[in-house]
Amino acid sequence: MDQYITGAVIKDLRKKNNMTQQELAEVLNVSDKSISKWETGRGYPDITLLEPLAGAFKVSVTELLSGNAVTNMNISANMLRSKFYVCPICGNVIHSMGEAVISCHGIQLLPEEAEEAGDSISVERVEDDHYITVDHPMTKSDYISFIAVVSYDSVEIKKLYPEGPAEARFMITGQKKVYFYSNRDGLFYRNI
Repeated sequence: MDQYITGAVIKDLRKKNNMTQQELAEVLNVSDKSISKWETGRGYPDITLLEPLAGAFKVSVTELLSGNAVTNMNISANMLRSKFYVCPICGNVIHSMGEAVISCHGIQLLPEEAEEAGDSISVERVEDDHYITVDHPMTKSDYISFIAVVSYDSVEIKKLYPEGPAEARFMITGQKKVYFYSNRDGLFYRNI
């Protein structure tokens, strides 16, 4: 069985929080020998200790399990630094303005890496809208899941469906980028 949390993560978080093994043991109502076993990989904390352990380190349980602390340095909320996460099981789309630990259906999701779209996407101005079309067959098994437009201060996402048109209209509000997600090929973008 894969270990669900490593001793190195526990040790690192304990040191970052300026705690001794004894202090952590007192918070969790376990022995300092238990903490030592966890940190050296000779044992693992009981699953009932995950929430108290995360609380002691001031992180979420998801951060604790992933071993990645989330530090959102994007406090200026520049939406052009947006990240999109897509669940491979249900197709759920999650948007984040900065670093995040996201999971869906028990799977930790990583932010999608966007590739430049090239000529497969067209952005036209029609009255006060951007009319966006993607050159894609849109079959039941190969389709564009969503199109999103991003400006400095907003994101708008339009859900698309298999066998439907690969197009969307967005009111022009200073958008700088357009993204689309193919369930087979991943995330693509184009600057507007």
